[in-house]
Amino acid sequence: MDFAWGAIERSKSQYDWSDYEELLANLDQRGLRAILILDYSNPLYEETVTSPDPQYQTPRKNTASPQHPESVAAFANWAAASAKHFAGRHEIWEIWNEPNGNFWSPKPDAQQYTALALATAKAVRDAEPQATVVGPASASFPWEFLKVFLASGVLEYLDAVSVHPYRDKRHPPETAAGDYQKLRQLIDASAPPSRKDKIPIISGEWGYSTLEGGVSLETQAAFAVRQQLANLLEGIPLSIWYDWKNDGTNPKENEHNFGTVLPDLTPKAAYVALRTMTHELAGYRILRRVSLPDEKDYLLLCPGPAGIAQKLAAWTLGEPHTVSVDVALDNKSKAIGLLGDGRSFAPKIEAGHLEMDLTGMPQYVTLVRGSLK
Repeated sequence: MDFAWGAIERSKSQYDWSDYEELLANLDQRGLRAILILDYSNPLYEETVTSPDPQYQTPRKNTASPQHPESVAAFANWAAASAKHFAGRHEIWEIWNEPNGNFWSPKPDAQQYTALALATAKAVRDAEPQATVVGPASASFPWEFLKVFLASGVLEYLDAVSVHPYRDKRHPPETAAGDYQKLRQLIDASAPPSRKDKIPIISGEWGYSTLEGGVSLETQAAFAVRQQLANLLEGIPLSIWYDWKNDGTNPKENEHNFGTVLPDLTPKAAYVALRTMTHELAGYRILRRVSLPDEKDYLLLCPGPAGIAQKLAAWTLGEPHTVSVDVALDNKSKAIGLLGDGRSFAPKIEAGHLEMDLTGMPQYVTLVRGSLK
């Protein structure tokens, strides 16, 4: 959720958090937590400029992003006061939204954003040492921008590095693995010695749109689940799917079709698939990817609590086909299958071999009192 500076500080050094107090109270009642994005500017401190609209790229007038000593200090002070005001609510504070794109006005500037991020992270950490602070929420992986940011010393104050790993429909979620690995190397090269290998990456926003010419409803569903599973496999502890709900009803509009539900809350296939994954893997963890002959095939081994059962999550990036893996089962064991849309199936097991008909949608097999060999 955007945590908008201009909406909270309408008079200098006077903060009105009432709208966000209501929001967080409602989230608390539902057991939910928020990433609050410290973002956008304030006409009390910066001038009006003309810059491209982030969505349509047409010129628009808006307030310049904080880029002068007074505005940077004011933003940092507001962020620190906010973190202190909401201390103990377990929110995550993210510094800006996609500053390498047209959300930074009048145009992206790595040095300007980094100065703001560094001042803000320091101020928040001083005001509320237990706060969780992340950044830069970059659009995709802008390597030169990220190098400037990471080399600034900001990693001394951050709990994680956040990115938005968007890619086109020809590049499924699994293709982000190489980018994560490159980013992790950059993080470790700039991290303080005591924090090397200890700063995670989070996927703060990423989805695929079902607009006309985009992905199909079925592909969006498969990608939504695979984004979660592939990210966990890569050690990404938090992944936010963009978007919860379609933003409108125009089938030709990109921003209207990222959701897991329609504007009237009717579930799309993606909602069903994510619900199935969440319920099926609750209490389990990804131990490793099991090697299969075809590198396009994914088989994840997920042990459960107390070692009573193992779950397998399996799919393919290629054409549908059948694979076979060795399993250890006895007369007290059983295997239970569930497709990505929630339908059950009977796994095929013969002579210690489990056969699975892989498709682009992950399926799940529970081995009760059994295991992979």
